[in-house]
Amino acid sequence: MEYTIKKLAELAGVSTRTLRYYDEIGLLKPCRVNSSGYRIYGKREVDLLQQILLYRSMDMRLEDIQEIVSKPNFDICQSLIEHHQRLISRRNQLDQLILTVEKTLKYNKGEIEMSNKEKFEGFKKEKLQENEVKYGKEIREKYGKETVEESNKKFLNMSEEDFKKMQQIECEMFEALAAVTKTSDISSNEAKSVYEKHKEWLSFSWPTYSAEAHIGLAEMYVADERFAKYYNDRGGKDIAKTLRDIIVRYAK
Repeated sequence: MEYTIKKLAELAGVSTRTLRYYDEIGLLKPCRVNSSGYRIYGKREVDLLQQILLYRSMDMRLEDIQEIVSKPNFDICQSLIEHHQRLISRRNQLDQLILTVEKTLKYNKGEIEMSNKEKFEGFKKEKLQENEVKYGKEIREKYGKETVEESNKKFLNMSEEDFKKMQQIECEMFEALAAVTKTSDISSNEAKSVYEKHKEWLSFSWPTYSAEAHIGLAEMYVADERFAKYYNDRGGKDIAKTLRDIIVRYAK
């Protein structure tokens, strides 16, 4: 079945202006333009639009979506499997946060006791589940299931004070990293501070520290586009590469 731009917009619940913009940037082009000048969309375009909207529902940028769907080996079925995994993870995260809110309400009403650890447990589990979906497979292949499970256990047992300290150290690390990126001087005191802060940040979840493992993780920051995106989105272009170079220099 084929659709005009108006009919497809109504079917998908988006505006015709959105579809025209997708066409302009090459994200979703019609299969043809009829003799009257109307854009016509077929089954392939309908399926692709569904994928685009699914990615958008995950707050993904249009530039990133375009990069994914334009790859020659893009597989819609595999994409749906990944979407399913992400949605299950999101549901689990929401369930955990809902449970935390419900317990906190009862605690504030004086109906139950709630330890400080419990108050932050939901946030930590949410973070672990998010990381599991994004990086779980690769991390287990690189470091082994037992190491990852020990790391997760240590993270979950972290105190409220340490949890806040871990977040603060990461922020300080990014500030120092931004300064190094401007100068490109990885031999500076700021660069050494980045390494020390990153090492300290890892100590909150890693059972034991290894310079070799630290370097291996840094290489993943550059080799895996998902890790690179996390750092580059927070600190700017090439931040992940700068961080890798710093860690390789000082961990040795």
